[in-house]
Amino acid sequence: MSLNITSPSTGSRVMPPRTSPGGQTGLVDIVSGSFGAGHDAAAREIALRLETRGYTTRTWDIVDLMPGPLGRTVRAGYLRQIQSLPATWSWTLNRFERHPALARAAGRALGSADAALLALAADGADAIVSTHPFASQALGGLREQGLITSPVVTYLTDMSVHPLWVHAFVDLHLALNELPAREARHRGAKVVRVVRPAVPDRFATPGGARMTSPSQSRQAFGLPLNERLVLVTGGSCGIGALERTAAEIAATGLAVPVVLCGRNRRLLHRIRANGSAIGLGWIDDMPSLLNAVDAVVQNSGGFTSLETLAAGVPIITYRCISGHGETNARALDKAGLVPWIQERGDLDTGLGVALSTPHTYQPPTSWLRRVDVVDAIASCVPAIS
Repeated sequence: MSLNITSPSTGSRVMPPRTSPGGQTGLVDIVSGSFGAGHDAAAREIALRLETRGYTTRTWDIVDLMPGPLGRTVRAGYLRQIQSLPATWSWTLNRFERHPALARAAGRALGSADAALLALAADGADAIVSTHPFASQALGGLREQGLITSPVVTYLTDMSVHPLWVHAFVDLHLALNELPAREARHRGAKVVRVVRPAVPDRFATPGGARMTSPSQSRQAFGLPLNERLVLVTGGSCGIGALERTAAEIAATGLAVPVVLCGRNRRLLHRIRANGSAIGLGWIDDMPSLLNAVDAVVQNSGGFTSLETLAAGVPIITYRCISGHGETNARALDKAGLVPWIQERGDLDTGLGVALSTPHTYQPPTSWLRRVDVVDAIASCVPAIS
């Protein structure tokens, strides 16, 4: 049985099978979730690495696997909650933390995607990989019932692990660091492996594959050539107190803030109208943008943080968003990867340290010692290893 889904609302998020020229080694389905760009970015990189090794991959969006408008409604509600009432998301995560039955109920509610997941699984994938907690809960539930026989792998995109990320019947959980790995085990994950983050290799060279200089990258984005620049980011949707953060960075006199607004057009308009910071909209060439700046200030600990670390650009957390932003900030700080500046009075010092740290153009050395995502997936599936 073949599942054919198109997604006019999100673009080409549900992609047809792709087979590498080297021949088919095995079929791997990847289920992401378009709740921000990080889950999709991880899914794309995992698919690319698998295809480079000869696998056929198909990538799906859990939003489109839910019936009718349900998925789009859930996504819109989540994004509205995060943007307008971020403290309520922290409250929601706390409810799941304190009441496991509530988390299980939420997992059962995601059963609306079961029919579509069973249809794609009927094609006989050698493995199914999830990069979003909703997909992990739904797939874990089907695995528990014996309705899916393919091994299921969850790639944990965050440094902190909330209850919806873990399902006891998911065969393998892949973590970015030993801290989230321990948290996943504590939440009931049976097998957990720490892997090298699924970030494109082009971030680890100046300006990506073009090897451009910082000045050339600045010229490409129309940025000042002779100022110290700090990129301020709140993820693909430009969430959080980014305007306030930019104003406080400008007030230090240490650097010019460049606010990455992503898809938040209202924020971009306000930043450009205010004139105290430089505003940028959606950027496809993140390696070159990171090559253009001297440091990054982030607030959510998402995929941009991993890209920044891979590029070797100094980074700090400041005015993080409630919920997963705070838990990610705590984990990144504890792991010694990204300092968390929690008070305005510490911003000058923290930012000064970041700006005095050289751009290394390489990821943390600990990453290089870890197993690749593809090797971890293959180890779970002997048939395709």
